[in-house]
Amino acid sequence: MRGIRGAITVTEDTKEAIWQAAAEMVQAAIERNDVQPEDIGAAIFSQTEDLTSAFPSAGVRRLVPGFDLVPLFDARQLAIEGSLAHCIRVLLLVDTERPQKGIHHIYLGGARSLRPDIC
Repeated sequence: MRGIRGAITVTEDTKEAIWQAAAEMVQAAIERNDVQPEDIGAAIFSQTEDLTSAFPSAGVRRLVPGFDLVPLFDARQLAIEGSLAHCIRVLLLVDTERPQKGIHHIYLGGARSLRPDIC
């Protein structure tokens, strides 16, 4: 089992923006790592406390094919002074034969600033 990390920012706190961003992030992670939804043991989402209009998991369940049976969980990120605002993150727990170095983590939008070493 491996973890695939991802993060993305949204420009506004709306249900549509949160759902679309979460779906884009997850879709990019599974495509880049050649993963199928049935390979995912669970997905853990978090979002900054300035995002209150929707659960990211609800958008992924509705917009990404195959996520109807994947266990999804939402949480709030710690409110650390100076941290990136309007940010959604995910940790996908995936059954894969890929070595740790073969995993491609996904950072999109303003979240690229979180991991410039891999973006």
